[in-house]
Amino acid sequence: MYQEIIAGIRPETEKMYDFFSRELAKIRTGQASPALVEDVPVSAFESVMPLKQLAGISCPERNQIVIQPWDRSYLGPIEKALQQAGLGISPVVDKDIVRITLPPMTQEFRDKLLKIIAEKSEETREGIRKLRDEAWGKIQEKARTGEVREDDKFKGKEDLQKIVDEYNKKIDELIERKKREISL
Repeated sequence: MYQEIIAGIRPETEKMYDFFSRELAKIRTGQASPALVEDVPVSAFESVMPLKQLAGISCPERNQIVIQPWDRSYLGPIEKALQQAGLGISPVVDKDIVRITLPPMTQEFRDKLLKIIAEKSEETREGIRKLRDEAWGKIQEKARTGEVREDDKFKGKEDLQKIVDEYNKKIDELIERKKREISL
């Protein structure tokens, strides 16, 4: 009976992990990546769309991102959205493209990125702990009503903690990989 509760927590935990992984991909390291800008919201045609729906994004060089809008009329809105995105980049319109050259990273900027990574990882860990606590509450309630035996209740608690530990380890591995990218 408690296995159903535990089985239900895994997909939600995986979603949190995937979201954290995508958020880390957006954090700028020394190397250009389309993930840095692809989800920047752009106001065009009286609606807001992610940049990736309005243009092709490529990285022809290690420190450069080139954005080629599907239509020239997108150039202005894309440039404005990138300036307002708070990414610490300066877009330059060059004929039919927007070019972004990433500056070399300073130690101060690296420290700032590490702080952001720590905050995002803690948010993800809190979410996972919250899921564990909710599932544990359901198991305890079922134990009070007699639907789950006392032994199974504690087995369920152990299984929940194993899931939390598994995802904490995955988060730590992602963080370490990102730290290595930042220090390059």
